[in-house]
Amino acid sequence: MTAQPGWRKHALIVAEDFAGMHAQGQGLAERAAMSWSFHAVPQRVKSRLPLHWLRAQSGRKKADGFHFDPVPDLVISIGGRGGDLGRQIGRACGVPVVQIQDPRRHRQDFSLVIANAHDAVKGDNVIEVRTALHDMTPARLAAAREKWEARLRVGGEKLLGVLLGGTNGRYRFGEPEALALGRRIRVFLERTGMGCALVPSRRTSPQALRVMAAELSGTKCRIWQGQGADNPYVGVLSCADMLAVTVDSVSMISEAVATTAPVGLLALPGRSRRLSAFAATLKGLGRVQDFGGKNFENMSFSTVAHERVDDTSLAAREMCRRLFGAGFS
Repeated sequence: MTAQPGWRKHALIVAEDFAGMHAQGQGLAERAAMSWSFHAVPQRVKSRLPLHWLRAQSGRKKADGFHFDPVPDLVISIGGRGGDLGRQIGRACGVPVVQIQDPRRHRQDFSLVIANAHDAVKGDNVIEVRTALHDMTPARLAAAREKWEARLRVGGEKLLGVLLGGTNGRYRFGEPEALALGRRIRVFLERTGMGCALVPSRRTSPQALRVMAAELSGTKCRIWQGQGADNPYVGVLSCADMLAVTVDSVSMISEAVATTAPVGLLALPGRSRRLSAFAATLKGLGRVQDFGGKNFENMSFSTVAHERVDDTSLAAREMCRRLFGAGFS
């Protein structure tokens, strides 16, 4: 997606200090071909966690105690607390505010709200998307593949990538669940002869990971726990012939279906109407299946490329059309 010649806008991104939230705002800005760099909100903001924004390089304004350099053309806010601050900044600067995720209050105060279809948010200012926004562009995945393929594909066999979440308010992922998932993955690897790269998240409990590691010992599964530059998460997304993702994370599943690999969902005890609706949408598209279910077992040796499902570019195009009348190709 390329902006029209001479079209240049500066985005200010406001979110809590969570990697997933930053990825959503950054992904939207990247797809809209915006110019930005990192900057931190002053400590005077009363917050349990630090907030961050992105800015560009020239111009100056002071609004409600915040210094902007330059004045943003647009504020992108993410989540409830990011939305609260984003509304204040947008009002002070007189610029539109685009909210990612349902803010649950003051929806009418945002120029646009980008919400997942499973949240059932309606309104004239709503852009509905099927997947969470993210920054897993084809270019980023290709670069990660070049970096990680030799490290992940030891022996040249097909690769199963396993992405683990953790216990949250709706799903449970403790030691019993880790044992059950480990057994399911072990059976799959033994039957298919595939290699495996397993990556936990920050929410994966160390105890659950130890149980899973013990269950998978002796298989071709390597468990990566790298942080920072050595984190293989994007490498696994880009290199895996098949992906298995726990059902607790809309973000991880959305990033998985943005690749061309078949995706299986790893069930956990619990229930969520929203996440069940999200999974049903992707199943209806033929993009995910239950890992270990009959259909997935029947396709276990098939690594035919699937069509990517990624609504981030669609959201960026619609945002720019509505706010700036900008055309994209």
